[in-house]
Amino acid sequence: MTVVLSVLFVLCWASGFVGAKLGAGAAPVTTLLMWRFLLLAAVLLPVAWVTRKRGSRPSGRVLGRQAVIGALSQGGYLLTVYAAIQLGVNTGTTALIDGMQPLVVAALVGPLLGTSPSGRQWLGLVTGFLGVLVVTLGDASANGSVPWWAYLVPFAGMLSLVAATFIEQRSPAPVRPLTGLTVHSTTSAVVFAALALATGGGVPPADPPFWIATGWLIALSTLGGYGLYWTLLARLGVTRVNALMFLMAPVTSVWGAVMFGEPFTPVTAVGLTVGLLAVVTVAHRRPRRRPAAGAGEQRPRPVSRPARGPAA
Repeated sequence: MTVVLSVLFVLCWASGFVGAKLGAGAAPVTTLLMWRFLLLAAVLLPVAWVTRKRGSRPSGRVLGRQAVIGALSQGGYLLTVYAAIQLGVNTGTTALIDGMQPLVVAALVGPLLGTSPSGRQWLGLVTGFLGVLVVTLGDASANGSVPWWAYLVPFAGMLSLVAATFIEQRSPAPVRPLTGLTVHSTTSAVVFAALALATGGGVPPADPPFWIATGWLIALSTLGGYGLYWTLLARLGVTRVNALMFLMAPVTSVWGAVMFGEPFTPVTAVGLTVGLLAVVTVAHRRPRRRPAAGAGEQRPRPVSRPARGPAA
């Protein structure tokens, strides 16, 4: 089951880059994201209310923490990814920069959470980064019409998701999966609505591509990719889940070749193979964790677990 969920996670997460390109030409970034999360929140809020359990209402402090996580993992991350694609950064290049997340998590967040990757896992992490670099470096260097600072935009989004992961893993109190997703999505709806209205982009276009992209992003990217990210984080831990990020750039390149006619070269195939090898290397053994005083290895306690099933 975990393998199936991992495959679905990679496909759903990669769909976010494809969906961003679908909607990039239909409306401004903030307009697309505003309606994506307004519609999602409109569905999740009543469902969360009806299915709530008596006496299990989280405190204001817990909900506030979840709002911060949502603002970082959906608001900050998605805004930068979509903005980069609209600025002209290729989907594969954006996925490459996002694919640097495992190295940042392993180097910074892992030790803070008491999860230190082994030497074998470090080898897999570096190998995976080289794999996605091979896939997209040619596109990045050839796209001379894009300003250099545009490549820093998705990098900032990657750091935003890393920060959300750290805060989530350090949360002292659990919340229901549906509650967490609802708070995250509602927070993002408020943030993007404020940005869209402030810039005069609150009215959605009537063009079908806009609504197709919106539906695509709600179903696949948010409910699928975002939900599975936290589900697998609870099952596998930080290092293993983030190793799957190395597959995003190759998979996005393949998807872009099929849907948009983007070139798929032997270099892309090599990068995909290296990415798969890196995932196998990292997942071969459990991460080495710092034992507590007088105790054996411990798994960091995840908290806000999404549903056991299927945004970015």
